[in-house]
Amino acid sequence: MHEWALAEAVIVAASKIAAKENLKEITEVIIKVGELQQVEEEIILFGFKQLKTDLFKATKFHILKAKTKLKCHNCATTWDFKKENLDETTAESIHFVPEVAHAYVKCPKCGSPDFEIVEGRGIWLEKIKGVK
Repeated sequence: MHEWALAEAVIVAASKIAAKENLKEITEVIIKVGELQQVEEEIILFGFKQLKTDLFKATKFHILKAKTKLKCHNCATTWDFKKENLDETTAESIHFVPEVAHAYVKCPKCGSPDFEIVEGRGIWLEKIKGVK
């Protein structure tokens, strides 16, 4: 399960930061998820609940979404990624391996598949609060 692996990575990263900052408890974790990642929020929150240790016993997890912006290398057009424009199989493929978007998504102006993901790719820790 993709979200489970992402939840585990967040827990591990937050635990390392807590150790470095000498936190005895983490009270809040805010993560930002790129739209291209297509993370199922309910599943990743369930993963956090199942994977958390005593360090996270009262942690509130918040998920913020980051819009995905794409830019064509051919004509320099920028546009927003829209999952709604994809069929279910294509959306699922991109969910697991976002780099395959180049095989399915084309520039709306010139039709080129040669574009870059300017923003909204991946998952990252935005903020961690804790008690020393």
